[in-house]
Amino acid sequence: MPKRSILHMFDPMPNNSPFDINMALDAGFEVLMPYSNVKLENIRNLTQDAIFSRSPSGIKKTALFIGGRDIGLAIDMLEATQPAMVPPFEVSVFADPSGAFTTAAALVACVEKALQQSHGKVLKDCKALVFGGTGPVGIATGVIASLQGSDTTLVDHLSIDTANDAAKQYNRRFNAQLSGAAARNDEEKIALLAEADIVFCTAKAGVRVLNAAVLAQTKNLKVAGDVNAVPPAGIEGVTANDMATPLVHATQSPNAVGVGALAVGNVKYQLQHELLKSMLEAEKPVFIDFREAFNKARTLV
Repeated sequence: MPKRSILHMFDPMPNNSPFDINMALDAGFEVLMPYSNVKLENIRNLTQDAIFSRSPSGIKKTALFIGGRDIGLAIDMLEATQPAMVPPFEVSVFADPSGAFTTAAALVACVEKALQQSHGKVLKDCKALVFGGTGPVGIATGVIASLQGSDTTLVDHLSIDTANDAAKQYNRRFNAQLSGAAARNDEEKIALLAEADIVFCTAKAGVRVLNAAVLAQTKNLKVAGDVNAVPPAGIEGVTANDMATPLVHATQSPNAVGVGALAVGNVKYQLQHELLKSMLEAEKPVFIDFREAFNKARTLV
């Protein structure tokens, strides 16, 4: 009897994400096994239960997915699966907590494309601000941009200590060069934006982060990308389908362009689909985090 494809979905949260379950089924996995409240110390035993219960031929149709909300814990879990493998009993593993890795990869890839097309520049030429920068998507976005050479700042809406702590933690972890800042009001946002080339807006859905009055004060802005698909837009004047569309309120940055949430979301959807499929199709096991996600996202924009 042919072996069915199985995706074991490890999640430290009380519930697995319905989004990830739908995506995995649409990518071709026949059986999904969700596990909730998974702890880091459980990963070795769970991984070995998954690999040793199938023959080497069945192993090729077995994969692991790591969810949750904490990107550091997701990376720890991903790394913990690797020493648990015993060749030829090895399976592919994909970490994407809260969709943060694929969303961040899609956002940075879309902004990078708009930057190249509209300004002839690359990320390492630019200073970037990540609003909502201490959440999962914001941190992943900041790390990706920093590793591409951008001078990147994580911006928290309340506390500079929170932003600095996140920057220090992920600088140590990934050899990034992030800094932290707080923007509690329009005046602080205007001050931060004075020298910014790029804005990544990864704040909570339905929260306007940058209004028209703030954007009107920017003088160096080149690209603003927003992942908020719930009205009002995180960046005033950026609509959901914008892709390198003129940013009308940035009147002192006349060539500034915007990238909207659905433009990013379309790439994110394709990206997660392709990465899930790759675990079924790969001849050798693949281990996927935000770095592999960004490399793939660049091919999709």
